[in-house]
Amino acid sequence: MGCVSLSGASVLIVEDDDILARVEDWRLKNLGYMVSGRVATGAEAMEVVVNNRPDVVLMDINIRGTMDGIETAQMIKKGYDIPVIYMSSHPDTVTVERAKATKPEGFIVKPFHDADLRVAIELALKK
Repeated sequence: MGCVSLSGASVLIVEDDDILARVEDWRLKNLGYMVSGRVATGAEAMEVVVNNRPDVVLMDINIRGTMDGIETAQMIKKGYDIPVIYMSSHPDTVTVERAKATKPEGFIVKPFHDADLRVAIELALKK
């Protein structure tokens, strides 16, 4: 009974903590996903979305740059209709309400388990 995904979907990681991004990259690959990019800012995320069109975006809310993860997700969803799953270490009420307004396909609280990640991605891909 394995947890490997059969979808082989491509996932863009938007995470400004390099160590966490490397761990997420490794975990995704172990679960059978392809990583289409690992970026730290909203501008870099938009560049990967435009050029690579990932199947899903794993979006940290607090990222570097002029746009936070929620603003970046709004642009991705509006312009490209790609599912977004938010990640956050500190989901305060205001942040959660802002995130909910963008109608994300998922929200996982860091640190999370591989099963949480797999379920969030598989559900996002079904929408």
